Amino acid sequence: MDWYMMNCELLATCSALGYLEGDVYHREPDCLESVKDLIRYLRHEDETRDVRQQLGAAQILQNDLLPILVQYPQDKVLFDAVIRLMVNLTQPALLCFGKVPTDATSRHHFLQVLSYLQAYKEAFASEKVFVVLSEKLYNLLQLDWEQRQEEDTLLIERILLLVRNILHVPPDPAEEQGVDGDASVHDRVLWALHISGMDDLLKFLASAQVEQQWALHVLEIISLMFRDQSPEELAALGQGTAGAEHGEDTRELETLRQRELAEKRARALQRPSRHSRFGGSYILQGLKSIGDRDVVFHKGLHNLKSYTHDLGKEPRRVPRHRQVAPESEPSRRSARNVRLFLRHFCQDFLEGCYNRLMLLVKDQLVREKAQEHDETYYLWATAFFMAFNRRHGFRPELVSETVGVRAFHFIEQNLTTYYEMALIDKKEATTWARRMHLALKAYQELLRTVQEMDQSPEQAVRDSSQVIKSNIFYLMEYRELFLALFRKFDETKQPRSFLRDLVETAHLFLRMLERFCRGRANLVVQSKRVRRKKKKPRAPAVPAPPSATELEQLWEGLAPQLQACLEGEVPLPEDVVPFDAASETPVEEQRAEALLRIQECLRDSRVPQALRLLRSAREVWPEGDVFGAADAGRPEETQLLREILVAPLPRHAPVEPEEPEEEEEEDEEEEEQTVQVSEKEFNFLDYLKRFACAPVVRALVLLLRGYARNSPRTNHCAARLLHRLARDLHMEPLLFQLSLFALFHRLLSDPAAAAHQELVALAKFILGKFFALAATNKKAFVELLFWKSPAAVFEMTKGYSSLQEGEGTTRSRVPSWTPQEEQELRELYWKYKEVEGGDIITAILAHLPTPGRTRRQVVKQLVRMGLASSAKDFPRERKGTRIVLWTQEQEEELTRLFEEFQGSDDVLGNIMKHLTARRSRARVVEKLLGLGLVAERKELYKKRRRKSHGPDPGQVTTGVPAMPAQDSSGEDEDSEEEEEDEDEAEEGPMEEHWVPEEGAGQDMAQRLHQEGLAGPLRWLENCLRRVAGDREEDGVSHPVPLVPLTEENEDAMEDRRFQTLLRQLGLRPPASEQESFWRIPAALTPQQLRRVAASIAHHGPPGSPPDLPEPPRCPQDLAPAEPLPAGLGSDSESEEPVPVPSPVQPRTKRRRELASEDEDGGSSGTEPAPTAPCSEEDEEDEDPQPRGRRKRIRCLEEEEEEES
Repeated sequence: MDWYMMNCELLATCSALGYLEGDVYHREPDCLESVKDLIRYLRHEDETRDVRQQLGAAQILQNDLLPILVQYPQDKVLFDAVIRLMVNLTQPALLCFGKVPTDATSRHHFLQVLSYLQAYKEAFASEKVFVVLSEKLYNLLQLDWEQRQEEDTLLIERILLLVRNILHVPPDPAEEQGVDGDASVHDRVLWALHISGMDDLLKFLASAQVEQQWALHVLEIISLMFRDQSPEELAALGQGTAGAEHGEDTRELETLRQRELAEKRARALQRPSRHSRFGGSYILQGLKSIGDRDVVFHKGLHNLKSYTHDLGKEPRRVPRHRQVAPESEPSRRSARNVRLFLRHFCQDFLEGCYNRLMLLVKDQLVREKAQEHDETYYLWATAFFMAFNRRHGFRPELVSETVGVRAFHFIEQNLTTYYEMALIDKKEATTWARRMHLALKAYQELLRTVQEMDQSPEQAVRDSSQVIKSNIFYLMEYRELFLALFRKFDETKQPRSFLRDLVETAHLFLRMLERFCRGRANLVVQSKRVRRKKKKPRAPAVPAPPSATELEQLWEGLAPQLQACLEGEVPLPEDVVPFDAASETPVEEQRAEALLRIQECLRDSRVPQALRLLRSAREVWPEGDVFGAADAGRPEETQLLREILVAPLPRHAPVEPEEPEEEEEEDEEEEEQTVQVSEKEFNFLDYLKRFACAPVVRALVLLLRGYARNSPRTNHCAARLLHRLARDLHMEPLLFQLSLFALFHRLLSDPAAAAHQELVALAKFILGKFFALAATNKKAFVELLFWKSPAAVFEMTKGYSSLQEGEGTTRSRVPSWTPQEEQELRELYWKYKEVEGGDIITAILAHLPTPGRTRRQVVKQLVRMGLASSAKDFPRERKGTRIVLWTQEQEEELTRLFEEFQGSDDVLGNIMKHLTARRSRARVVEKLLGLGLVAERKELYKKRRRKSHGPDPGQVTTGVPAMPAQDSSGEDEDSEEEEEDEDEAEEGPMEEHWVPEEGAGQDMAQRLHQEGLAGPLRWLENCLRRVAGDREEDGVSHPVPLVPLTEENEDAMEDRRFQTLLRQLGLRPPASEQESFWRIPAALTPQQLRRVAASIAHHGPPGSPPDLPEPPRCPQDLAPAEPLPAGLGSDSESEEPVPVPSPVQPRTKRRRELASEDEDGGSSGTEPAPTAPCSEEDEEDEDPQPRGRRKRIRCLEEEEEEES
């Protein structure tokens, strides 16, 4: 940016600072105000940091601020203002922009600010500046706490921040291209800092007890001072002659020289003795070109080895998210005098400051007094200074603060946290990987320090290392750490240096663990096992019903209070209503609820409310004398209340609050984790087998690809790990991989292979094992293309059928499919593939002859056999509908359908038939209510047409009270069966075309006979035979409901086993919430119905009394004018006009059985009820049906047409 492009106000402010004349700076009278104005301008700069860029372009810091700082240090106010301004100007660019910008414009501004910071750093490489800062800091530190003002404390912090900002500026690679040993800008700043005595002040701040608050500032400055240094090189500096100090450089040069000489010899051997003027053309036999012909090579034979099909092609561009993570800037060797000064600083720091400073910093980190991610400085200091101490006359007492189990735990915790965050925070995965690298290096130095303690001449130090190792090797977290890091290594997020340190640390850990196990026969370690089990949302607890003894005691306490209420001594409440008028349940069906309310009032000792409820319910439901006769007296009411109190009335399950629609559709289940901690005997080889996996081998191969650039120790650690897996575990085929063999080929053909003898020996060993195996296993060449697991290794060596018996880990739990089973599966698949409306996998599982197969196994086998492309071809049926949200088009379609069928008898049914998107009835009802098309659910109920039949003259009607309707949903006490029934109901009704097999249900019927359900079975048999006769006579089939009219039959219809029998016979359960009764499907023919009825007929043992003859008159044959008893024969939710027989008063089961096989043979009293005459022709089903019966059949036909 040009000086003349500056803002005029900013230019005037800078001009008012003063001017430089030679080496003397003359300040203006408004210098202090101008500095404050610049601070104010910086406070209000925009996101491009325009003020900062203009000041940097004008070189205000170099030409004005630094001369003012040097020449006017005695002006305290001006000095303080200039320090404030310089701290603001030199703050890192990353803090100014928040993060490295991605767009081009913002990145340009970022780089511009960074270039100005690099110019500032070069200006600070002056002894005069640091002398002024050191003297000022020294004077401030001389003040006692009583004399030190708040301004003095702020000035100390600003000076430390200014030094931190200057040291933080990264080097400019374009400007600093000198060789190792030259003085860089950073070196010159460090030397100026050393000459001024600032390093001594830093050591004082780190060791002084009264300056604890500057611990993190000092540690951050020290970490920036040693940013480009290696602790091993600093420790080795000055310990020998100059030749010994440069021994590593000499070895590197010698390796490069050997490589160059070997390449020259190879080229000399390839060059022919006589140079040919013509290059010639050759045909490479066996190597095809683009067509079918062999490749024609137009160069000399000495270039043949470098031939590849990729010659002349443009290199394929790697996407940014797949590019290898960049390495951190390589460490550069500083000038020798700077390194000597830093070495002496390390020695003094370790002897007088390290333990105390690290204790203070860790305390602040644990108490969360530090800023976010300040623990990285702690991790760096741990790794750096412990490595320096280890290489420079190892003294464990100098680093005792960071050697111990607590230090291992702290570093392992941070390493695990960084590892988890790298997996979660994908955008910042690279940053988390750098922090994870710091923690890994600190962990590695801890292990090396403990290993060094084992070799100490002092017994106490060796004992301490044994204690530390026993604690580390005992805990499972430390043993599993390296496996997790290997398995989740990602070269796009983590640099190659991280993998290098990971391999070296894992090698060190394994070697220490192996030596620790040698002298111990039985080593016990901790083992943790995480068990995950899915749990459904906990249902509300249902209180256990009181026992008979408790109820008797309760009745004895209620009897006096009830007597007082009956005699009128206690007034009865007047506002008790036995039914809920706002409920969707009809009033006639709320009798069972009324009985429950009376029972609850009695059990809660609310006798007046119970008595009032009883009398009110008697007025609402007088039929049947369920709540007592109209003229019941006090003894009858007392007896009735006592019976209600002790009666085991069915109770509804507690209604859970309705969950959001999305959660209901997803049907998610909570997952509960339990960690089981135990101890087990440790085996080193078993632990080493955990490393025998593809991710570990892949990472090692990736590291060895750069064997020429790796250090000898790195190559040794990687080769030793591969040798452990291949030789110690006898898993040589684990390394039979094409990429590793390509690496071996490059290594063996390398002219400088003599420098990597260990890798060469490993390559020859693995290749020899491979060719020995390939002689017996011809598939070994194909196996080179895949990374292998221990199970695959076992198969390659022992045979590919060796794991079929359940020996391996991968197939031990999955039984194999025999050819016969595969053929049966194929036939079942083609059989049920074209069946609509059902799940093909469910049908296959129901007919598979081999038990124990799961849905997952069947789907995988179908995909493996090529019958399906993927598992997505067989979606699992889920509860409810798959569609959750309503689109605008679907809402408009629903509104149109509602307006079209609003006047029909079944509005909801017609809408469900014509909806394009499949949804449940509940969802459609909720949407209609939400759109305001209906006000309440009752408007969507199906409208039934009733025909009233007057009494036929001459025929006597039997007035039999109706039995109270029981709520079948509340009678089932088994919650699991309720859930299964609900699942079946939601999946859809039973298919009408399903035909029961011959003899179906016979075994179940015999068991029910033995358990005392002979009466309901006879009733079911008679109903089936009657329906068979009706269908055979009329030639028309319609679903016929099974309406139980006695308590015994009602109880049987609600019995779980009886319902199982009904399903086996092919009967259909209630298909929706508008149906209450089971139905005989229309698809069953008369012959099938008779065959089913015969299968459930009871055949007693010899000598048993013969079955009574079937009565000649069936309930459906009632005269057309015969009225139906009130409350009988009507479905509570689908009120179809079903002919219903006359009920009987409840008697003992044996008397009902002997009275008649059918339910119309009973009577209300001792005298039999008159029945209509029945001719023999009616019994033989030869004559047409009476007129009244045909009316009922016609009515049934009309109702079924409306439903369909």
